[in-house]
Amino acid sequence: MPAERGSMPESRSAERGFTPVRRSAEHGFTLVELMVVITVIGLAAAIAAFNMPDSRGRVFDEGLRFAARVRAARDIAVVEARPVSLWVTTGGYGFERRIAGRWSPVADKPLRVERWNEGTRATIPDPSGRVRLTFDPTGIADRGLDLQLSRSGVDALVRVGADGEVRTDAQ
Repeated sequence: MPAERGSMPESRSAERGFTPVRRSAEHGFTLVELMVVITVIGLAAAIAAFNMPDSRGRVFDEGLRFAARVRAARDIAVVEARPVSLWVTTGGYGFERRIAGRWSPVADKPLRVERWNEGTRATIPDPSGRVRLTFDPTGIADRGLDLQLSRSGVDALVRVGADGEVRTDAQ
């Protein structure tokens, strides 16, 4: 049989100590190639899963941030030995200090006025759409507050007890 152009006849390659080598394409994929492909697919799936919106986690995280700020306000009331109040509306929330007989807005970063994230709806228990809660210098609240945050049909509940305890629950 005539040899293909550019290749040695099999008998000549055997004479020189060469054994015919078959192309790997004839045997399929190697284990390393399969492992690389599976790893790439796994990484792509993980990236897609992390980038998918999770409204439950995000509204719960917003509730956790709000609860942390409420705890900080309570702590400031105790440390400074002066009342600190929290006001909440359907659009956001803020904090005020009692200084010289007047309520003054807190401009410090942890307690500055914050708006709810886009799509978040706060259910205010007061029909006026605004509620105020005040911590006295011992950290006790003048009343309890249950604030429900909702986004995309997922809820988070932030509870401030009359004793000043703040809890966040996913619903």
